Amino acid sequence: MDEQSLIRRRYSCRRFAGTPLSQAEIEHILEAAVWAPSAGNLQPWRFVVVTSDELKERLARAAHQEFVAEAPVVIAVCAVPGESARRYGERGRSLYSLQDTAAATENILLAAAELGLGSCWVGAFEEPAAAAALALPPAWRPVALVPLGHPLETPEARERRPMADVVVFRTE
Repeated sequence: MDEQSLIRRRYSCRRFAGTPLSQAEIEHILEAAVWAPSAGNLQPWRFVVVTSDELKERLARAAHQEFVAEAPVVIAVCAVPGESARRYGERGRSLYSLQDTAAATENILLAAAELGLGSCWVGAFEEPAAAAALALPPAWRPVALVPLGHPLETPEARERRPMADVVVFRTE
């Protein structure tokens, strides 16, 4: 599949079949995540793969979004801001580590779409509750939850704003 088709195929899935994901599918998605770009190639990310029903319920409560618990797998994408700060100071801590995990999260979404799986980038959650549920070390910051599974539906692509509304060309 060409990249434009893959990008357009990806959507925010919130209804999953109960079918488990294979270890090969999970590893394919994680492999895509670790190949994301990062500032200085520091790769300040950690990925927590959650299959426990109890932990998925706790993450769903932290996100106030029940569908999180319905996915067979949830990948918590975590930043380790201190790793970026060692080279880039405060900008690395407060920005680059988050940009890097965002790139990894997008790779997760695209790899899932490539496999015909549904996924959703969940950024709205209570960070302390998610960190506690996952028993994260203090240096790790959860920045995204990505529920993954076989979708129950495949909606049509949603409209996007015209490029003229969102793109500015500067030639001088």
